[in-house]
Amino acid sequence: MKNVLVLGGTGFVGRSLVERLVERNGGGGGRVIVPTRRLSHGVVLRSLPTVELVEANVHDERTLARLVAQADAVINLIAILHGSREQFQRVHVELPRRIAHACAAAGGRRVLHVSALGVGAGGPSNYLRSKTEGEAALQSPGVALTIVRPSLIFGTEDRVLNVFAELQAMAPFVPLPGGGAKMQPVWIEDVTTAIVRCLDDKATIGQVYELAGPKVYTLSEIVRLAGRWSGHERPQFPLPDAVGRLQALLMEMMPGTPLMSRDNLDSMRVANVASGKLPGLEALGITPTAMEAIAPAYLGRAFGRARYDRWRGHARRG
Repeated sequence: MKNVLVLGGTGFVGRSLVERLVERNGGGGGRVIVPTRRLSHGVVLRSLPTVELVEANVHDERTLARLVAQADAVINLIAILHGSREQFQRVHVELPRRIAHACAAAGGRRVLHVSALGVGAGGPSNYLRSKTEGEAALQSPGVALTIVRPSLIFGTEDRVLNVFAELQAMAPFVPLPGGGAKMQPVWIEDVTTAIVRCLDDKATIGQVYELAGPKVYTLSEIVRLAGRWSGHERPQFPLPDAVGRLQALLMEMMPGTPLMSRDNLDSMRVANVASGKLPGLEALGITPTAMEAIAPAYLGRAFGRARYDRWRGHARRG
């Protein structure tokens, strides 16, 4: 598995995974091929040895086939949290189907697919239904497949704890729908370690792994901890379902990526926790890392610096 194609390698999880794959190569001559829509998106990866950053549209069938033909293994991290039904189908279903076809055309390839906890028939959201279909689309004779299903992933640059910490730094309270939703946050380094171990262990082919941390939290608890660890804990105002959906609709209509969508609320009706029926991190020799052991440090650094910068700005204006 010297040459590894990482789809979604410029994202939050992708950057960490690429770094780990570079360490794995150890100057042994293998390449980590990272396609991106714009080379500027992968600027932080350019300096890493053995990384080949390629400007390419992986949703184009011919382009994807060419990339797969250059690799011994494919890792698919590409996913979206917000969008229309058609967008979820394009990213979560059609792309995995194209990956399977490209692998078959290339004579078979090793594939690691990152899905999500909560997938299954009859899911309540476009996100979960499309993720379920995507897993099925990769079940092909040309694919030596391992699937990992992580819970909410936390880490220095995450878009969950950091966003809720930032929100509490600006707002006097948090209007929160779906506060009782259950999650089992998992550290990004545990996730990327698991992916690499699966890649290097043929015994994981055909397996599905649930990647979850050691503790289950409600969304309300996660929001409270993000505020506490960043030094901006605010009161929460729980929203009834109807009001929460209205708030999510308004967020969807605003420019940029919404903090929460109606489809997110639908997804949260399914507990984002390990079922206990499938192997997890421990089966890969990994002891799950607690959120309390990692998150306070990076939130404290990020928002402690932000407080200092605001004070300095006020002092200069004064």
